[in-house]
Amino acid sequence: EVRLIVNRDNPGFAIANNQAIRESKGEYVLLLNPDTLVEEDTFRKCLVFMDEHPDAGALGVKLIDGSGKYLPESKRGFPTPWVAFCKTFGLSTMFPKSKVFNRYYLGFLDESETHRIDVLVGAFMFIRRKALDKAGLLDEAFFMYGEDIDLSYRIVKAGYHNYYFPETKIIHYKGESTKKGSLNYVRTFYQAMIIFTRKHFSGRRASLFVLMLQAAIWLRAGITLLRNVWLKLRQPLLDAVAIYIGLVFLKNFWANYYYKDPTWFKTNVLWFNFPLYILIWLGTVWLNGGYDQRYDLRRLVRGLSIGTLILAAVYGFLDLDYRPSRALVLMGAVWAVVSTVGIRVIAHFMEFRNFRIGRDRVKNMVIVGSGGESARVMALLNQAGVMKNFIGTALPSPGPAGITPG
Repeated sequence: EVRLIVNRDNPGFAIANNQAIRESKGEYVLLLNPDTLVEEDTFRKCLVFMDEHPDAGALGVKLIDGSGKYLPESKRGFPTPWVAFCKTFGLSTMFPKSKVFNRYYLGFLDESETHRIDVLVGAFMFIRRKALDKAGLLDEAFFMYGEDIDLSYRIVKAGYHNYYFPETKIIHYKGESTKKGSLNYVRTFYQAMIIFTRKHFSGRRASLFVLMLQAAIWLRAGITLLRNVWLKLRQPLLDAVAIYIGLVFLKNFWANYYYKDPTWFKTNVLWFNFPLYILIWLGTVWLNGGYDQRYDLRRLVRGLSIGTLILAAVYGFLDLDYRPSRALVLMGAVWAVVSTVGIRVIAHFMEFRNFRIGRDRVKNMVIVGSGGESARVMALLNQAGVMKNFIGTALPSPGPAGITPG
């Protein structure tokens, strides 16, 4: 029997899970995120392991993302001041296998072997009821992030061990409401660390730790803001540089070829006209949605065409000193199309190794799973209209290897 508990608002991870934990009666409690996909035998393997290891208070499994990449948060250490410092300032990333600098993600432990660890991830926590009764429920002071660290810490203090168990794995699509690339994630995560610190540390050590975390919030927020701005502006900036370089070349070419005077154009074309042209061209591309999708050539060319028409109209209202040559505008418009399209064609080839830009790519696909599960996945793909070349299914269970043709 499944009991559904409906909340009219979002009370947070801890409160919502505690509601269900209080209603549960089993020997074990599982915290499982909705954006996860488990294997058919995941629960059976976890039950067997917990039954064979009475010292285990909680169990976590190997997490992979939607592309099959291992997620390092599958196993973590307690965020002591040194551990938090290394994570905040990137030392754990610079030295991923170091026992000194990467104790947060325990990079020195083999991800394919079972280990006793400090912290489990809340996306999948298989908890012994006795350990949970002794350690207490999730701390509802945490809204999101940090509650799994806090509970893992209390389970260890209650005399149990937390285990990382990679004999089974789950897919964690990481579709949480606050993403790691957002300012909201930075603020929420480090505020959770401050709550954890004030709860479990005391005295001068806690004050210094909180001060460091508060500094980390501002530092990471600044880095995140700059990163997000760069990701938004890098394509327009690249387009602007390419167009500007081409306009300078066209200016020199037209001055020598048509006017027979390399000094014909005044310097204001460099600091006024060319920036104005680029601003109008790329502005209309942006307004036309040309930067919403990286390889949408139709919107790109349409935006540049509209920009050229606007520029032709604006050009007539400029003072004579700022009207160097209509031919330069027309040649510049052609170059703007050629250069920006060329940038995207090259980028597309470097990413996909083909020039089929703008076309729907049909991917080869193999579904790994039982017959019934494969049929269910196929039905979902067909319903979603996913274009694919279905090769067949592969059975994950032990037995003769091979692919069953579709």
